[in-house]
Amino acid sequence: MRGRGNARSSWRTATWHPRLDMGRLSRPRSSTSHRSLPHLFLFFLFVGPFNCLASYSRATELLYSLNEGFPALRLVPRAAGRQNQLPQLPERTLAERSPPLSFSLASRGLSGQYVTLDNRSGELHTSDQEIDREALCLEGGGGGAWGGSISISSSPSSDSCLLLLDVLVLPQEYFRFVKVKIAIRDINDNAPQFPVSQISVWVPENAPVNTRLAIEHPAMDPDIGTNGVQTYRLLDYHRMFTLDVEENENGERTPYLIVMGLLDRETQDQYVSIIIAEDGGSPPLLGSATLTIGITDINDNCPLFADSQINVTVFGNATVGTPVAAVQAVDRDLGTNAQITYSYSQKVPQASKDLFHLDETTGVIKLFSKIGGSVLQTHKLTILANGPGCIPAVTTALVTIIKVIFRPPEIVPRYIANEVDGVVYLKELEPINTPIAFFTIRDPEGKYKVNCYLDGEGPFRLSPYKPYSNEYLLETTKLMDYELQQFYEIAVVAWNSEGFHVKKIIKVQLLDDNDNAPIFLQPLLELTIEENNAPNAFLTKLYATDADSGERGQVSYFLGPDAPSYFSLDSVTGILTVSTQLDREEKEKYRYTVRAVDSGKPPRESVATVALTVLDKNDNSPRFINKDFSFFVPENFPGYGEIGVISVTDADAGRNGWVALSVVNQSDIFVIDTGKGMLRAKVSLDREQQSSYTLWVEAVDGGQPALSSTAKITILLLDINDNPPLVLFPQSNMSYLLVLPSTLPGSPVTEVYAVDKDTGMNAVIAYSIIGRRGPRPESFRIDPKTGNITLEEALLQTDYGLHRLLVKVSDHGYPEPLHSTVMVNLFVNDTVSNESYIESLLRKEPEINIEEKEPQISIEPTHRKVESVSCVPTLVALSVISLGSITLVTGMGIYICLRRGKKHHREDENLEVQIPLKGKIDLHMRERKPVAISNI
Repeated sequence: MRGRGNARSSWRTATWHPRLDMGRLSRPRSSTSHRSLPHLFLFFLFVGPFNCLASYSRATELLYSLNEGFPALRLVPRAAGRQNQLPQLPERTLAERSPPLSFSLASRGLSGQYVTLDNRSGELHTSDQEIDREALCLEGGGGGAWGGSISISSSPSSDSCLLLLDVLVLPQEYFRFVKVKIAIRDINDNAPQFPVSQISVWVPENAPVNTRLAIEHPAMDPDIGTNGVQTYRLLDYHRMFTLDVEENENGERTPYLIVMGLLDRETQDQYVSIIIAEDGGSPPLLGSATLTIGITDINDNCPLFADSQINVTVFGNATVGTPVAAVQAVDRDLGTNAQITYSYSQKVPQASKDLFHLDETTGVIKLFSKIGGSVLQTHKLTILANGPGCIPAVTTALVTIIKVIFRPPEIVPRYIANEVDGVVYLKELEPINTPIAFFTIRDPEGKYKVNCYLDGEGPFRLSPYKPYSNEYLLETTKLMDYELQQFYEIAVVAWNSEGFHVKKIIKVQLLDDNDNAPIFLQPLLELTIEENNAPNAFLTKLYATDADSGERGQVSYFLGPDAPSYFSLDSVTGILTVSTQLDREEKEKYRYTVRAVDSGKPPRESVATVALTVLDKNDNSPRFINKDFSFFVPENFPGYGEIGVISVTDADAGRNGWVALSVVNQSDIFVIDTGKGMLRAKVSLDREQQSSYTLWVEAVDGGQPALSSTAKITILLLDINDNPPLVLFPQSNMSYLLVLPSTLPGSPVTEVYAVDKDTGMNAVIAYSIIGRRGPRPESFRIDPKTGNITLEEALLQTDYGLHRLLVKVSDHGYPEPLHSTVMVNLFVNDTVSNESYIESLLRKEPEINIEEKEPQISIEPTHRKVESVSCVPTLVALSVISLGSITLVTGMGIYICLRRGKKHHREDENLEVQIPLKGKIDLHMRERKPVAISNI
């Protein structure tokens, strides 16, 4: 057998006892995922004579192997199997055996997905599902049971994956129990794969050469053996690293990063390369990931100053807090290793330390106290930069004080507004031109002209206060709003003609007023909640903002007066809940107000509207208007006519309220329109076949899950006079009865017996003779109620012969009675000596004149006479007495059964209903064999 790729099957001779050797099937390795592969099959032939004793004492085990990836194979070619194993069979072939052998799997487990067994030939095929050793062993691993399982066996190698099958050979006289093992060999069909695409390794910068660091995310390869991961390498070693691979006792290979050079984080803090994992397949498959090697910092650098000395000058009239100089050292390390603190050397005199303050964090030197006349003119400040674990770096700041001979201008403030510690407090919304302070500007020496101006931004104005020349007024220029800006810092600057100036800082702090009401983020809160909620269900959290500060900006929440009592609102958190369970069918929408109130005096508030919609849940089953429906329908109702409407409602909404109706039973006769609820009959209904129907109609809504209910439908068929009376006796127009001349007057001679399938008045039957022929046929009369025919007068010699009476059997149906006719033949004689003569008389067409006289029968109906104009009143009346009609039908049925029981000897089932006669009757149209009827 050959397939694409010239794959061949190679076999070794197998022996049956005690075990078959393994036959091996090999194929070229290829990276192509789709192949057209040959089919392999296994043909089971068994050793020795097939007898009952041997079948229970010996078992057979077969072992095969094949590479994974074959989509459809047949194990062991038929020719090879027969050639190797036929010599051990009895003389008769398998085909000649009677009964023939049958093969079956003892059980079908997971292996049944991959193999199929031909029950007749014993050919074992792999299925169309491609065998993936990795998926297969993961599914069946550890299952070592036989009968369609998968296991990982230690034979023939520790990494084998076996399909285990139990095969039964029948019939009983040739019974064999065969264990089949199919070893799935691994091929290199999986590339190594790292669990993450980005791998990070951290190496301290002082790591010595040959430091080994394990890479925590080695590559994984589902293949085994040499097809698994064998080695690792880097795409770029940066001349600083190399890779090594270590294998543990379990055969797992872990890559190790080895440092090959000296590292310096300050020179390069990161190396990026590609790590490649390679398996041992041919050709090998690769997997890769990005390897980032980060260099961690150690404290190997100390602070350094850029300059060993700086020279600065400061005027003798400098104000306290004036920055004098700033020193800065640099540490090339990171984090805590680079933290620097500054301090004075112990060589710096205490007087200098008191005059100049050194910030230990920033290195800024500021004037700490006012410079007096006795202060030294030059100060040498030795400053140390201290780092962790380092010798301090040293620099020197040489500060020279320049003596000022003149006196600057003076600014004397006099505050009108409230001032505390140099801060002026103003209420917001103070009116325009609110005065803040007076400023007197003067020259201490009295020989220079002094001017002043206002420095800084804000709604303020500094203007001369006339008529005084050196007085200035500071006032507001517009309304101020605390919510826009709370603090201002301005300065009154005075300078003289020599260019010397002085500055007075004015700090203005606004005080908040309750001038803002709370504001809801949403004036209309549209909320939804499903009905049947849990008690105290969360609805929403209200949130309102108040631009005011302090208590004036603290917002509390309250329900409006129109809110139902079962809604709750936490005044602090604004959480809105509902304490009870809501029912959408009771109320779907709620609309009420909520208030947000601040704590100002007086308080301000705002109002929002809550619009809550209760969402429907399918918690209501469809409900019929009535539990039982009753409909009265006249029989012979046309097919698909409208019987009545089944009204059903569902209190739910949307799909939950959609209702579909269906007939549960007798759906072959009745159908219901889902949209209109109209009940219809598929066929015309006949009351004589069935007088009533009981249906069950199911209503199912559209919810998930759906709810349903049922209703009982009773359909009563109202009788219509659609059946003429059916004459049961006499059975034929050609039958006759012998009447002896000695019969006494008033004696019953015979009877006409008829039934009517209708009910009520439609089934009340009257009998009458409408035609006579014979010597003296008027000698006989018929009872209009019972149909009994009696002799009226004594028979004379002249009355001998055939008397023929045409009897009309009529019902009292509405709107028009129906009738049938029957011929009663009476032969007056002592004996019947010549039957052929009588039969010849019966065959002759009688000349009978039809009498139009209606039968006289006394009937007292229980209801009023119905007019023949319309059948609608009749239907209404019949509906009212329908229960009585049912009772009457039952009584008539019992009566008919009793009458039929009396005439069980009548065997002729071909009952004939005569059509009404008009004029003459052609009796030759209905020739029948005469029936001998004995006298009653």
